[in-house]
Order: sequence, then structure tokens, then C-alpha cells
Amino acid sequence: MTTTKSIDKKNLPGRFEDLVQLMPPQAIVDDAHYENTVEMIDELMAPSRLTKGQKLYLETLVQLVEAYEAHCHAIETADISGISLLMHLLAENDMNASDLARLLGVHASMGSKILKGERSLTTEHLRKLTERFKVSPEVFMG
Repeated sequence: MTTTKSIDKKNLPGRFEDLVQLMPPQAIVDDAHYENTVEMIDELMAPSRLTKGQKLYLETLVQLVEAYEAHCHAIETADISGISLLMHLLAENDMNASDLARLLGVHASMGSKILKGERSLTTEHLRKLTERFKVSPEVFMG
């Protein structure tokens, strides 16, 4: 069930103020509001070029969605190991142990040894992983 005004998906307004009139950005309070906000984000991401107003509005909506997801749909990660997360990130990016070794700038066999837990990640490895996967280094520890 959509509670937003009818959206002309082919002609979204270019000005921030006009987008606010279409769907005012506000704290997301339930899953229906969440779905409507995600739908608007999807529509804004469809065009290849966004106006300044569209970019600002998109960023505003993304921040609202992230806050709602962190509060209401948080994933418990306490019992996920750093190696398990690394293996997941590699799989999501169609990478294997050899790709990991190339990313880290180490001998080809080292990628496999890291994934088996036979070798530890160094500070330099963590820096490279956080840059590549855009995550905090803490996710690989523990």
C-alpha cells in the first residue's frame, strides 16, 4: 500500500523543494513508510544524471533509510567471525583466495592461508580491505 502522492516516474522534479512537496522527508516510523522511501530512492537512482536538488534529496532519503534500518532491522553480527565476513564479501564480489592475495599484494598461497585462519591479517591488509570493501576494520577482527 503506497501512501505517497502519485509519482510521475519519468519526470521527477529537479528542485529539492519540489521533491519535498511530492514526498516530505521525515523520520521513517514503519515498514510501509520505509518501502515508500526506498521506492523513491530507486526512482531517483534510475536517471543517469541528477540535478543538485535531486542529489540532496536522494542523500536525505538514504540517511533516513539507513537510520531506520539500523534501528529496526539491525543484523546481529556478534557471533560472525572476521574470516566469515571476509569470505562473504569475497563471494559477493565474485572474488576467490587468489583475488584476495592480489588485493593484499601477497604471495598467491597467502590468500588461501588467511581464509583458512592459518595466517592473520596485518594492519596493511586491514587498510586495503577497508578501502576495497568500504567497511570498518573492526569487522575483520574477532
